[in-house]
Amino acid sequence: MTTPPRILAFAGSARRDSLNKKLLAAVVAATRAAGAEVTVVDFKDLPIPLYEGDLEEAEGIPANALRLIDLIRQHGGILIASPEYNSQLTPLLKNALDWCTRADENPLEGKVAAVVSASPGMFGGVRSMTLCRQLLLHLGCHVIPAQCLVPQAHKAFDDSGGLREERHRTAAESVAKELVRVTTALTS
Repeated sequence: MTTPPRILAFAGSARRDSLNKKLLAAVVAATRAAGAEVTVVDFKDLPIPLYEGDLEEAEGIPANALRLIDLIRQHGGILIASPEYNSQLTPLLKNALDWCTRADENPLEGKVAAVVSASPGMFGGVRSMTLCRQLLLHLGCHVIPAQCLVPQAHKAFDDSGGLREERHRTAAESVAKELVRVTTALTS
């Protein structure tokens, strides 16, 4: 029997009622059902200062950024729920990834990555998802092609946090299965 792949999951939002945290929870459940061990990180519990070169030079990499770097190193794959702010990545997500690249060795290099996105708009966060995928590729990740976009996400979840529509549940399961399959193949 093979060891289950380890996946680190986080949303690029610290907001308590974030639509992307809800989507992340649904995809995490599907990822666990697909056979992975998943660790969820909430950036609200891991505050990292805004990246600034003088701060890094004076104090080094902040403790919470080092914790995130260590968590990434301990996992074969990452699952990111990428909210969209003004058609872009959130500053919170970009900042966390920027600090990670300041480590002696880029912890994202060679990791398998999946990106999902939810938005109250009609596009489901496709612009931030595309930019996040592009950034992860640039940072050396193997980004899986499966996608889960949830437009009008303020209407997409039931009272228990589940996705209401079958197409969204199917997309979440597809992302989960592909993330588990590729992570298992590349880390075994």
